[in-house]
Amino acid sequence: MLELAILGLLLESPMHGYELRKRLTGLLGAFRAFSYGSLYPALRRLQTDGLIAEDAGPELLVKRRAKRVYVLTPLGRERFAELVADTGPQNYTDDGFGVHLAFFSRTPAEARVRILEGRRRQVEERREGLRDAVAKANGTLDRYTRQLHQLGLESSEREVRWLNEVIAAEQAGPHPAPSQPAPNRTVKTEGEPDHG
Repeated sequence: MLELAILGLLLESPMHGYELRKRLTGLLGAFRAFSYGSLYPALRRLQTDGLIAEDAGPELLVKRRAKRVYVLTPLGRERFAELVADTGPQNYTDDGFGVHLAFFSRTPAEARVRILEGRRRQVEERREGLRDAVAKANGTLDRYTRQLHQLGLESSEREVRWLNEVIAAEQAGPHPAPSQPAPNRTVKTEGEPDHG
């Protein structure tokens, strides 16, 4: 999943390792943050595979060592397209789904629906397992453990509802691209005052 995240971010613009890590944390949240210990080996692997390259950029006259700026290669663009179109079960897991969801705007519509449906099946199975566990252990668990199970069950139910809504929206048809104005939104023309 780290490969997809790195390639997706470099698709937007070249960046150095520290900036990549910062953007990964912003994109995926602090709880899925990648350490430098996993990021830099991944960058070296991607570079060895020809998916990214170091940007030569303008030569700096400064004596200190310049930061390595990474750019996506044409092969890296192809690999990113393969990864976002992949609908395998690794994309339904908590980490896999979160990373894939971050790049859904670049994922083919059919792949988005398949990934969403796969995630829904996985969360429904988790929800049923939690229901069974709560029902079987209802009298044997202390109240804190019971509340923890209940929290997990409610979270799973909420995610299934959300997934149902997103799947229904996906199946309803295409949506305007993010760069286009919404259909009912008025666009201010040049020289026109802004009322707010």
